[in-house]
Amino acid sequence: MTGNLPISFVRFAAASVRAVGLDDPAKKEIAMRLVSSAENSSLDWTAQYPYIEDIRDGRGYTAGIIGFCSGTGDMLDLVEFYTDRRPGNVLAAYLPALRAVNGSDSHDGLDPGFPGDWRRAARDAAFRRAQDDERDRVYFGPAVRQGKADGLRVLGQFAYYDALVMHGDGTDPLSFRAIRRRALRTAQPPAQGGDEVRYLDAFLDARVWAMRQEEAHSDTSRVDTAQRVFLRRGNLDLDPPLDWKVYGDSYHIG
Repeated sequence: MTGNLPISFVRFAAASVRAVGLDDPAKKEIAMRLVSSAENSSLDWTAQYPYIEDIRDGRGYTAGIIGFCSGTGDMLDLVEFYTDRRPGNVLAAYLPALRAVNGSDSHDGLDPGFPGDWRRAARDAAFRRAQDDERDRVYFGPAVRQGKADGLRVLGQFAYYDALVMHGDGTDPLSFRAIRRRALRTAQPPAQGGDEVRYLDAFLDARVWAMRQEEAHSDTSRVDTAQRVFLRRGNLDLDPPLDWKVYGDSYHIG
């Protein structure tokens, strides 16, 4: 029953129900591959469970399929979650050290054994599932929900996801929610009656601004020669074939 709702709103709501989202399995696979091209210079995201290194971005160790960091709390949350499921696992002994280094780039209590034990843990299917579940809980799920609430199609939901992966959420001025607020100053999303392309342009502008505030993220090609390319082509549903570049490397999904 539509009652007194405006016809335009009713049409928008109906279209939103019918639309395929980033959580469609095929679209989610594309999202995983796009992020992996930027995070790991590879489309094979499933090969990244054992990945771990300090990329010198002030966040300590970066690891796994989504770049869980020892300095930002999400790695700690992951290892706690894994330990709840698999008590006595090889990473459980590092929990005190992970709590101590949270918020810093320190390796105290983690070296020299943590990287090797992370790779060893990645051979355990339970740890791989824990990485999947934490990725979805902390990054993918919130991005898709907010994107759908804003009336965005697959590309917009992906832009939110990629921003959450890099910047996290929170109250600091470079977080995802701060980037979204910055975009809302100049454009409105479709759910508020705005034009989707104009709003996504504003969001990507705000994202680039945030990236340039940190030297480690100052290369904005994951936006400029990837997401912005899809937007310029009008590919708001991320339909293959997709061609893009990150850090000068070319990628293709057929």
